[in-house]
Amino acid sequence: MARKNKRRIKITGTGFYVPDKVLTNADLEKMVDTSDEWITTRTGIKERRVVSEDQATSDLAVEASRIALQNAGLKVKDIDLIVVATSSPDTIFPSTACWVQKGLGAGYVPAFDLSAGCTGWLYGMIVAEGLILNGAHKRILLVGAEVLTKITNMKDRNTCVLFGDAGAATVLEESHDESGMLSSYWKADGSLGDLLFLPGGGSRIPTTPETIAQNLHYIHMKGNDVFKHAVKRMGEAASEALKSAGITKEDIAYLIPHQANIRIIEATGRRLKVPPEKVYSNIHKYGNVSVASIPISVHELYEEGKLKKGDIILMVAFGAGFTWAAAAYRW
Repeated sequence: MARKNKRRIKITGTGFYVPDKVLTNADLEKMVDTSDEWITTRTGIKERRVVSEDQATSDLAVEASRIALQNAGLKVKDIDLIVVATSSPDTIFPSTACWVQKGLGAGYVPAFDLSAGCTGWLYGMIVAEGLILNGAHKRILLVGAEVLTKITNMKDRNTCVLFGDAGAATVLEESHDESGMLSSYWKADGSLGDLLFLPGGGSRIPTTPETIAQNLHYIHMKGNDVFKHAVKRMGEAASEALKSAGITKEDIAYLIPHQANIRIIEATGRRLKVPPEKVYSNIHKYGNVSVASIPISVHELYEEGKLKKGDIILMVAFGAGFTWAAAAYRW
């Protein structure tokens, strides 16, 4: 949707955190019937990060949040809302956001989780925009964090090579210059939910010894179907966000797609006719870290000096639900 006035929200601080442990393709060769060549060719991934046994999603989120607050020049007390986008919460309840609130020592600041698959951080940006521009909140801590390796069947070679663990955080405030979110677009199609889902553990299939034996508490994905829908919908979302912002692909400095798979990333770039050098990818380092992938990419681009004042980035994601979204943003 286009902005009806010039009021915008902007990112004033970014940060991310990944666990120390690195799981390489060579490590996976010892665990399942796969090879570095097979993984690299089909996914673009060379390594991913894995939490220790005692780490949970909120732990990664807290560390990323501290860095984002520091980079924004703020204290925890300056935040008046915490939103955590995740598909791998510490607990079904309370929310991971409440565990993050505790970890940060954020007092009685309201906190809630947002579940929209890999699209969750972009959904969170759109939600935060409404809350900030209507005056409900001044500074929002928006986190995207996942511990996907604990809900991945490490004996399934089709999924265990894909996912990693990471947390990323952004501080959002109202913009008082030309920078900020220019447009956004979001959609969902619940009729395709069973193409990428975690069947067990909810009220539909409560946890029992039988469901555990059937591996129903791990990610289930029909990869080929997901690929086709992802490329189509990410292209759609990105095009609509550009249109709403009144800009073209030539105006953007970078396309930042969700880092799901190198083939999806490259296909999305081709579909939008964006030159490869403008399509940002870091999937080789982290694998698919779901909601954390776009904010990590934004942080890296800025920290590496590749994002200049006034540059426009186009962020786009697709995830379980299915959900898809895009946002044009002026740095």
